[in-house]
Amino acid sequence: MGLTWAESYLGRVRASVGDADTLLFVGARGVIFDESDRLLLIQRSDNGRWAIPAGAMELGESMEDCAIREVWEETGLRATSLTPFAFYSRYTFTNDYGHTYQQILMSFRIHAWEGELRRVTEESVDAGFFPLDALPGPRSLVIQETLADLAAFERTGTIVIK
Repeated sequence: MGLTWAESYLGRVRASVGDADTLLFVGARGVIFDESDRLLLIQRSDNGRWAIPAGAMELGESMEDCAIREVWEETGLRATSLTPFAFYSRYTFTNDYGHTYQQILMSFRIHAWEGELRRVTEESVDAGFFPLDALPGPRSLVIQETLADLAAFERTGTIVIK
């Protein structure tokens, strides 16, 4: 099992500095399509939104390791082949708890994985593969941008940097 929020690096830093300051959030996102070209989404347990598996990096991890761990923790699938396609560093957001972060995040396209999809985990209340024209809601606001960036990468072969 993964760390609790309070045990995580970001949770410990947030507890140390308080709620008001903006923190750097370093993390990764893993995009998976099945053989029918359906997108894997999880329904987050903290806010109920459907999202691409993602999360914060822990000390000692690479961004690739972070993507592999986050996908595994949130879905039960272990990525075995992945390619970075987008790097984000200019976005600042405030979450539902009033905590503000500047995001430094890499998105990975996961080509192969092993394991069985777990629909419920400590971090998700549901998960599944969905056709792009029938994604469930409410959805994370970053899904469409992430998919557009993946399409741009696949078209050009150049990593998207924002």
